[in-house]
Amino acid sequence: MDSPDGQVIAKAQEFGAILLSLNGDFADIVTYPPRKYKGIVALQMRNHSEVLPHLMRRLTAYLEAHPAGENYHGKLFVVEVDRIRILE
Repeated sequence: MDSPDGQVIAKAQEFGAILLSLNGDFADIVTYPPRKYKGIVALQMRNHSEVLPHLMRRLTAYLEAHPAGENYHGKLFVVEVDRIRILE
């Protein structure tokens, strides 16, 4: 079952959690300004599910190198096959 984006981001805030999403809508910094959230990680598959293992390897390596939760607060991480863009 799909939930509206507003409910999803509200639930992440309620739990004080970093949101990890395959939904590209959460990469919109106008609608979801990173400074308002504990962190948003947007995996950019763009309807190409075959890239998911590459995205997960890139994300996992980043998480291992930056394990502290405060590294993510107020930031949007756009995970792409060849890079991670960090927006504030």
